[in-house]
Amino acid sequence: MVDVAVVGSGPNGLAAAVTMARAGLSVQLFEAADSVGGGTRTAELTLPGFRHDVCAAVHPMALASPFFRAFELGRRIELLVPEISYGHPLDGGRAGIAHRSLDRTVEGLGADGRAWRTLMEPLLRRLDGVIDFTQGSLLRLPRDPAAVVNYGLRTLLQGTPAWNMGFAGDVAPAMLTGVGAHAIGRLPSLATSGAGLLLGVLAHAGGWPVPRGGSQAIAAAMADDLTAHGGRIELAHRVDSVAELRSATGAKAVICDTTPRALAAMASDQLPERYMRQLESFRYGAGVCKVDFALSGPVPWTAEELRQAPTLHLGGTRAAIAFAEKEVLAGRHPENPYVLAVQAGVVDGSRAPAGQHTFWAYTHVPAGSTRDCTEDIIRAVEKHAPGFRELILASSTQTARDVGAYNANYIGGDISSGAVTLPQLIRRPVLSPDPWRTPAAGLYLGSASTPPGPAVHGMAGWLAARSALKNTFGLPAPELGLQA
Repeated sequence: MVDVAVVGSGPNGLAAAVTMARAGLSVQLFEAADSVGGGTRTAELTLPGFRHDVCAAVHPMALASPFFRAFELGRRIELLVPEISYGHPLDGGRAGIAHRSLDRTVEGLGADGRAWRTLMEPLLRRLDGVIDFTQGSLLRLPRDPAAVVNYGLRTLLQGTPAWNMGFAGDVAPAMLTGVGAHAIGRLPSLATSGAGLLLGVLAHAGGWPVPRGGSQAIAAAMADDLTAHGGRIELAHRVDSVAELRSATGAKAVICDTTPRALAAMASDQLPERYMRQLESFRYGAGVCKVDFALSGPVPWTAEELRQAPTLHLGGTRAAIAFAEKEVLAGRHPENPYVLAVQAGVVDGSRAPAGQHTFWAYTHVPAGSTRDCTEDIIRAVEKHAPGFRELILASSTQTARDVGAYNANYIGGDISSGAVTLPQLIRRPVLSPDPWRTPAAGLYLGSASTPPGPAVHGMAGWLAARSALKNTFGLPAPELGLQA
């Protein structure tokens, strides 16, 4: 018998479990798969010795997330921070390069450098306020109103058809659009511009780190902390009913790292009809088709600087990427898709045998798509790195349908666990200052379907756990650091 049961071992489920165990409560975590991690698993998907990140690979929030900062993640695992956060190839051998140094980035953008600085520097100066505003419920009062004003005005500018104002060339706008497309939504829109600006400023702050050895290191660090504080992990255990879970464990609190759809299925007998309707009306977004490659050598990018960029955004100009994303949202596979790619070997030589490399890439597709986009991705890379095809030793593909089957939270291949739109950032999945707490006593939702939304940050689980500590147990939030 335990005090707390946690369903799901993604970063949010693990964050919730760690927080409750650190508060002195007995915790049992249930995971349907045979390993913890959710979106932070690493495996040999192609050939022996090639370690691929199954889902997320690069983690802009690893150094910025208030939960990970409190947890001291950077002291528990090795986070490799590149000098180049991301690159964006364009026709003619050109490329936009986002250095961790804002000054170097500005210098590289020439005539548009001043506009880039005007966009990013005020956010960089008040980064703590921006993080505070974006990493919780948008309905609460911000601690730094000036940061919110700066962030809001820039989100409005980049989220409307006026988004090219101030730019003379096509490189800087393409870079911003490539980052905003992480959100898998309409371009321009307030939701995608807000996400893009947050990721963009983090590229010039702590950078976009890559965990040595793979993203599994993040999950392992949290799982180790959980068991060190008395928590138990039960793998290959699917939870279908909250009532049955409570009966079996005696848990006073249940925290679910699941989608609203799954919560509704597990707790329909405990939740009021109005709340159930809200859960069932929650919308899911487009999917991804992901391909992992084992390569015999590094990718031969035409633009030399791209060879040092772990993260790359392919898709061309701002207009071309916006059109491709519009096609996806209309239920079509674009002829020239946006591709997000990661070459982890640029900073982490442990991912493949000596001299060889892994290459991770996905493209956006309509929800539930069964299309194998391997050839689409190869063509997109070959356009800017002739000879890439000849380097391929093996590949492994997950269609959007496969992605959804692999992780129940990725419905139809939606790795954001819910469409990233402005209404669904405010109402995720309900309009409430405490959206993690459900109307059922002791039942909480702490997944990417709740604020602050998608990304590997642990925040949704941490905030759900803090709500449970306050409302169910009357306990304060515990310290999470190594010395606590």
